[in-house]
Amino acid sequence: MIKEDIKSLSTEARNENSYNIDTKSTKEILKIINNEDKKVAYAIEEELDDIEKIVNAVVDSFNKGGRLIYAGAGTSGRMGLIDAVECRPTYSVPDEMVMGIMAGGKEAFVRAKEGAEDSKEEAVEDLKNINLSNKDILIGIAASGRTPYVLGAIEYANMIGCNTAAIATVKNSKIGAIAKFKVEVNTGAEVVSGSTRMKAGTAQKLICNMISTASMIRIGKVYNNLMVDVSATNQKLVKRAVGIIQEITNANEDVCIEKMNKYKNVKKAVISILLGIDDEKEIDELLKQNKNNLRNVIGDR
Repeated sequence: MIKEDIKSLSTEARNENSYNIDTKSTKEILKIINNEDKKVAYAIEEELDDIEKIVNAVVDSFNKGGRLIYAGAGTSGRMGLIDAVECRPTYSVPDEMVMGIMAGGKEAFVRAKEGAEDSKEEAVEDLKNINLSNKDILIGIAASGRTPYVLGAIEYANMIGCNTAAIATVKNSKIGAIAKFKVEVNTGAEVVSGSTRMKAGTAQKLICNMISTASMIRIGKVYNNLMVDVSATNQKLVKRAVGIIQEITNANEDVCIEKMNKYKNVKKAVISILLGIDDEKEIDELLKQNKNNLRNVIGDR
């Protein structure tokens, strides 16, 4: 076992607000957890400038044909994977455009393999397997900011000229020191000491949400605040798509359903209704000329 002082990490400290929590009633326990959770969003608010830099770097990678790739272990890896897999149905992007790798591989998502986080070499192999390139941006996530798997991922990405960023929930993190961009959110001591799946994990989820959502908005995946690139792969999502078309165009529901059935695409249906175009090739050309940005095609509505 390698001796390492982790007591200095804020995520490992004891939380005085939860002393003797094992003697509390269920309601008292829930209040303590809830009061601590309330602090997370305010801690993130202090780091918005750094998150903005990461979003701009992600958008730059997307515009160059690159990918957003998260790397983490344990809870941190799961947060990255969750954010990645939810981008495809929400924004109709290819699976490989937003990806996640985690220590221990896909199996570790559902069955913890905590020892896997100690290998820098595994991270390098995982990145080689997905052909990491200098067009991509790699975001390493680690609550403690010192996980070897994440350090190895960032080091390799730096070596090949890939843009890098770090998300940590401690200040002066090791991953923040080697990444080009960093956001370090001081979420403080956990209710259960060292259980970083709690406030630290919540912060990671919120930050990943912000990064991917803001980036998708910036590349035209949202019109107004509507999910115009939704992938309508089930009945609920088809109904949502029709509702979005109706919201933008104010057209009759039957017309919106007809156009959605014809084009299987919200943006195309909206353009067809508002601009009176039925030729799909013409619609495709308009979208191509405007970098798939609906607002640039139809203006403000």
